[in-house]
Amino acid sequence: MKKVGILGGTFDPPHLGHLLIANDVKHVLSLDEVWFMPNHIPPHKQSDSFTSSDLRLEMIKRAIEGQPYFQVQAIELEREGPSYTYDTILMLKENYPTVDFHFIIGADMVEYLPKWHKIEELVKLVKFVGVKRPGYSITTPLPVIEVETPQFEVSSTLIRQRIKEGRSSHYLVPENVRRMIEEKKLYE
Repeated sequence: MKKVGILGGTFDPPHLGHLLIANDVKHVLSLDEVWFMPNHIPPHKQSDSFTSSDLRLEMIKRAIEGQPYFQVQAIELEREGPSYTYDTILMLKENYPTVDFHFIIGADMVEYLPKWHKIEELVKLVKFVGVKRPGYSITTPLPVIEVETPQFEVSSTLIRQRIKEGRSSHYLVPENVRRMIEEKKLYE
């Protein structure tokens, strides 16, 4: 079976921390690919506080350009209504029956796993991978594979704030993403 990691998020914008996590998890767990899966943000919420799905998708494509084992999976953007990981994984398993999925989450999310929608069924469908972060322990009654990655203190929120303040995003996002942000005047 093909082993695929799924890294979800708003990716508003995608940054080097996302790529670092995806790359490390891919190599540590010997995954064949990592799919970047942008979250659906309902159209009524796509305002000044969120970049449109189309632009976020384009930024992800630019961020992973030239990496043959990184792909974009837009399944959540194509669906309407609330987006539960359980429903997404069911659809992915139906579309890709020969794939063994590994769902990558930060250590900060591990403690919330027991509260996820249909979590008992979900852990039977997908392996969870918890990426260690300072200040968080990966403690949960659920099965979670731990992967340690170098700490890179960057977030999409930090990048948006820096740009809003007129500061540089150099060395925080891939260069072609940085150029797109400048061309489209995102986050100003």
